[in-house]
Amino acid sequence: MYFPRLVIIGSSVITSFVDFLISAAFLVVLMVWYHYAPPVAVLFLPLFVMLVFGASLGVGLWIAALMVEYRDFVSLCRSSSSLALYLASRFQSGVVPERFRLLYALNPMVGIIDGFRWCLLGARNAFTGLGF
Repeated sequence: MYFPRLVIIGSSVITSFVDFLISAAFLVVLMVWYHYAPPVAVLFLPLFVMLVFGASLGVGLWIAALMVEYRDFVSLCRSSSSLALYLASRFQSGVVPERFRLLYALNPMVGIIDGFRWCLLGARNAFTGLGF
């Protein structure tokens, strides 16, 4: 019986996406509770959600192929992805010193997180430093 192995990776991304949607629902409840009206740029939010979904699916497929060949890649992947997501969500692109911006921009999630900030918070300097 044929079983497509890509379903395993896709199911992992989809369950994380459902977790994201539940967190987004809590965010909407908190925005209503605190009487915060997001800017008009919130209409671009589905674009950034699709970017996150595509990026996570692509990286998941790439890492799954590497994990088949190198078994120790699992522990390296967990620690490095946690560090990369922490750094990308902690600093805005405009705050990072000029000499580290190129290194910071190599993280694929930096632009997407800055896009989420722009959509939800209206951060004016969200894309400064990345050439936008």
